[in-house]
Amino acid sequence: MATSLKRCLSTLDLTMMGVGGMVGSGLYVLTGTVAKDMVGPAVIISFLFAGIASLLAAFCYAEFGARIPKTGSAYMFTYVTVGEVWAFLIGWNVILENMIGGAAVARAWSGYLDSIFNHAIQNFTETHIMQWNVPFLAHYPDLLAAGILVVASFFISFGVQVSSYLNHIFSTISMVVIIFILVFGFVLAEPANWSQKEGGFAPFGLSGILAGSATCFYAFVGFDVIASSSEEAKNPQKAVPIATAISLGLAATAYILVSTVLTLMVPWHTLDPNSALADAFFRRGYSWAGVIVAIGSICAMNTVLLCNLFSLPRIVYAMAEDGLFFSIFARVNPVTKVPVNAILVFGFLMATMALIFDLEALVQFLSIGTLLAYTFVACSVIVLRFQPDKASSKGTASTSPNPNAEASPAPSESQTITEDSRVLKQYESFSDKLQLVERQTRERRGVGQLRAYWEPYLGKLLGDCEPGEVVAFCVVTLIVSSVSLCAVLEFGNNQLHLPLWSYTMLLVIFSLAYVLSMALICIHEPQTESKTFKVPLVPLTPGVSILINVFLMMKLSYLTWIRFTVWIAMGLFVYFGYGIWHSKEGMRELQPKDMAARYVVLPSGSLVETVQSVQPDGQVDTSAHHISPSTAPTSEDV
Repeated sequence: MATSLKRCLSTLDLTMMGVGGMVGSGLYVLTGTVAKDMVGPAVIISFLFAGIASLLAAFCYAEFGARIPKTGSAYMFTYVTVGEVWAFLIGWNVILENMIGGAAVARAWSGYLDSIFNHAIQNFTETHIMQWNVPFLAHYPDLLAAGILVVASFFISFGVQVSSYLNHIFSTISMVVIIFILVFGFVLAEPANWSQKEGGFAPFGLSGILAGSATCFYAFVGFDVIASSSEEAKNPQKAVPIATAISLGLAATAYILVSTVLTLMVPWHTLDPNSALADAFFRRGYSWAGVIVAIGSICAMNTVLLCNLFSLPRIVYAMAEDGLFFSIFARVNPVTKVPVNAILVFGFLMATMALIFDLEALVQFLSIGTLLAYTFVACSVIVLRFQPDKASSKGTASTSPNPNAEASPAPSESQTITEDSRVLKQYESFSDKLQLVERQTRERRGVGQLRAYWEPYLGKLLGDCEPGEVVAFCVVTLIVSSVSLCAVLEFGNNQLHLPLWSYTMLLVIFSLAYVLSMALICIHEPQTESKTFKVPLVPLTPGVSILINVFLMMKLSYLTWIRFTVWIAMGLFVYFGYGIWHSKEGMRELQPKDMAARYVVLPSGSLVETVQSVQPDGQVDTSAHHISPSTAPTSEDV
């Protein structure tokens, strides 16, 4: 597929990006915080549960990243299956999440480095520069945090290969430090720290483990940088799923083993939440080891910063390319092949947030956009899996006077196509609001239709529905029942004070609605042929992911929901004030109806671009350009 970006990332590059996005400050800070305040040594189980829950969401991202190798991640996936408005809102929230996440990591990086020098940087800034006492703002401007973001943005603007090299360096140092922590930590391990004398393995019980899992889930949110990089991967169909699986497995293993070492080295109730690992080595008398851990922590935070600054501009770029955001951000530097304007502008905005906002004020606004994106991507997987193939693209179907014109390609096109296979995939516009289509073949039951076994029982009730219509309705029901079920579980006893009978009745009703929706989806025919990775056990895998994501959203504070509402309102203002008037999808509907263009992707991966002129008598003149897989990736060959 042709792209303005440079395809140069290998599977190793994507894997290192995924590891760098997940194994950051959470490994050095989150492990101690969760172990001391929420779970105890059972933080190991919490990370295991969180890793499994993250794997469900990662599966969904991997399928889309391989099937639709375009930058934009959750924004693009939502655009393909749900539509423009929802895609814009998802992209709008992911933009803020990345900005806040990058600023928060920069503040943590600054604070960690400052603590090594006994807060000399903070003291100098407050004494000789300035300080203020304003709610939600830091007590002093964090020039160090802002500076590291500006420097990182500068390096990333040099191109994707520079970003990849830097990530390789910092990730390698971080992994070497992690191996050192594991080896030396197990040497210093004392099993007595898990004994009943110290409170036992799970002092907070099952409820503490589940609460810890909800917090540990956010340690794995960085894997979506792999999907964001798919347009710059050499072979995204294979690289994206493999990199996602390997990076998530490595991150989960690192979190579980480091948590084990940490709680065996010192009693869990004596951990320092701010720098648990370094403090543990200091307390055991190995101050030099604490310095090594501190270096590893700073390198790990650098990788997270790079991943945030890498994925954020590409989401902005994808939205701008579709006309939904300001067109200046759609410009790609002809030399570096990266969206430099988006990188520098949003890097500067991120640096400004890190300069003036307090770390805690930033962190409390995190997560809701990410969880919402996970939910929509999971829904999109179900919708796309049961969506029937279209016989033609929008442009051709709407403009051909002769209904048989599409079924009989022009000779110049068929000469190129028939040498590969009968199966075709057609893509429609620049950012490929992809309608994956294949030639109609006679099957026992069509995709999205009721399975033949259930036809005698439910045919009269569901047989008249359009293919995929029942599945789409069930997905909506799945979301509503998940929200209702999680709301009752979270607020039913404490905030709402529901009587036991009504609490139980609501749980049963919403649980039945959830299960019934899943069952109705299962009795329809899914797509079976695919050349790329597919999520296993659909709709169970994305359905469970939706439930987990909604449950975690219900546990967020009311301040986060207020921020979410305000940001959504601002996003709608931008969309209806600018995006809807410059949308390429909207403009395409206004184009002259005597022309039709499409992309045809052969099963081998080759791309054929056809431009058809519809003649008055219904005939179609077609000119085709064949682009081989080796030349399609880069813009120089387009």
